[in-house]
Amino acid sequence: MNKTKFLTQAAMIAAIYIVLVEVFKPLSYGIMQVRVAEVLTVLPYFTPAAVPGLTIGVLVSNALGPNGILDVIFGALATLIAAYFTYKTHKKALAPLPPILVNAVIVGVMLYYVFLGTSDETALHIIMAWVALGQIIVCYGLGYPLMLILDKYKGIFD
Repeated sequence: MNKTKFLTQAAMIAAIYIVLVEVFKPLSYGIMQVRVAEVLTVLPYFTPAAVPGLTIGVLVSNALGPNGILDVIFGALATLIAAYFTYKTHKKALAPLPPILVNAVIVGVMLYYVFLGTSDETALHIIMAWVALGQIIVCYGLGYPLMLILDKYKGIFD
């Protein structure tokens, strides 16, 4: 893939992510979030341009969001890690799994400190479970069907 196509794809993915977060803003933040934009987290399975695209999209979206600098830093970091592992995944059925697991841990811990800031381990595990549930809904409920559709157009990302 040439550099221009890579940058164009990354920019488009970032822009679409930001728009989806803004359109569905009430669902995109909080302890239980069903961030519709996370449907795009399956795209690294198809193109490496999705790794920086998603990371920048999350960085900008979280900068516009209500949770502050911790969300900007750790949300983008979680996305970068999850997108990299999704890119390295070679089994389609497993591609939605990295965003679920990574976000459950990193975003779950971050939200715990943003909302509670206490040492209640039970609350931490509950928040992590809520984040995981929201990710499962979007990544497998919407992301996996998107993968099946994109599979029919294999050359779209080449």
